[in-house]
Amino acid sequence: MAENTKFEETISQVKQQISILLNDTSVPRNVKTALDEAKKSLESSESYAVRASTATYKIDEVSNDINLPPYARTVIWSMLSMLESIKD
Repeated sequence: MAENTKFEETISQVKQQISILLNDTSVPRNVKTALDEAKKSLESSESYAVRASTATYKIDEVSNDINLPPYARTVIWSMLSMLESIKD
């Protein structure tokens, strides 16, 4: 049960970081679209692993976008690292 609490906390942190990037005007629209889709997948009723895997896939797609500001890329890599810690 403690693991579920840890996963919820991790997902909550990732969603907060996504929200920050979604409100940033320097982040390209295609990246925001992918981040929004990732956030929706994290809010689904699937298992933690499925939610994290889906979000990881969406975020990873745009992690190397050439128009992504360097600090945003660092935040994205941090989110990917956190999501990779979630397993069933």
